[in-house]
Amino acid sequence: MKKSAATDAMQSRLFLRRSSLLLAVATFITLSMYGELACAAEDAAVQHSFLGVGLANQAVIVGEDGKVEWKFEMPASDGWVLPNGNVLLALYGTKEFPSGGIVEVDRETKEIVFQYKAQQKETSTVQPLPDGKYLLAELGPKPRALVINSQGEVVKSTPLQCQTDNAHMQTRMLRVLPNGNYLAPHLFDFAVKEYNPDTGEVVRSFATDDRGREKRDWPFTAIRLKDGNTLIACTNGNRIIEVDANGKIVWSVTNDDLGEELFDDACGAQRLPNGNTVVSSYHAKGDAVKLFEITRDKKVVWRYSGMNNGFHHFQILTTNGKPVEENTWK
Repeated sequence: MKKSAATDAMQSRLFLRRSSLLLAVATFITLSMYGELACAAEDAAVQHSFLGVGLANQAVIVGEDGKVEWKFEMPASDGWVLPNGNVLLALYGTKEFPSGGIVEVDRETKEIVFQYKAQQKETSTVQPLPDGKYLLAELGPKPRALVINSQGEVVKSTPLQCQTDNAHMQTRMLRVLPNGNYLAPHLFDFAVKEYNPDTGEVVRSFATDDRGREKRDWPFTAIRLKDGNTLIACTNGNRIIEVDANGKIVWSVTNDDLGEELFDDACGAQRLPNGNTVVSSYHAKGDAVKLFEITRDKKVVWRYSGMNNGFHHFQILTTNGKPVEENTWK
């Protein structure tokens, strides 16, 4: 009887151990599946519509369902959907616009209702100004920021201090700041410079070669945020950095942080009102992710993999059916 009782006790302990082990394994599997489902649900919870521009994709508006709703068949590097519904674009060189230029397109008829033909080699960017004028970057032997009026007349010209050996890589997303200064990312100069538009003086400069120039952290998009920081998309360097007023990096994101290869030539960027950042991967092809949204703690909450090519830049228009109210941080 004693032997049988000892055996029963041993078997009971083994049973309990096996049960505990199985419970632990089942719990781990359940939590893992829940985590994956939670991530998938989080991704699915965010839906955006956007304007996307590029050399191959030209200019398109993509709905929240991921389908192309509108297309204008001219290659563009920058663009905006205006309050009146028209689309403002900075064009690459074409037969009609040999050195590029800007156009405002009626969204319904696709007729060009305003145009300006650039005078040098390339037009990289455009921004609508509150008084009905336009700011654009004209690249070439004398790179400059131009303000033109609704008649296509140049009313202000500001020289840009950057290299002149490669016009295409002189500057990209030139923007006007709330204080009236210009913010220009100069790719081959590895610097984002803030200009006084009246004198052409550089009043501040932020370097992007802190990791060494072999990393090719060429600044493509630079955004002055509400708190005074500057968000910078570094193209071939495949990272986003945020610097304070003194140029110190206070936040950065790379593929290593995300745990997957989503950065693939980080050109365009937009800071959303909720604090998240959307990034474009211009070199993405096929089914690869072309646009993605990341939180402050570097979680991916939205991604777009449609079309066959990436976008130079974009403008997020709506989120889950609601217009993005503050839509100038791009």
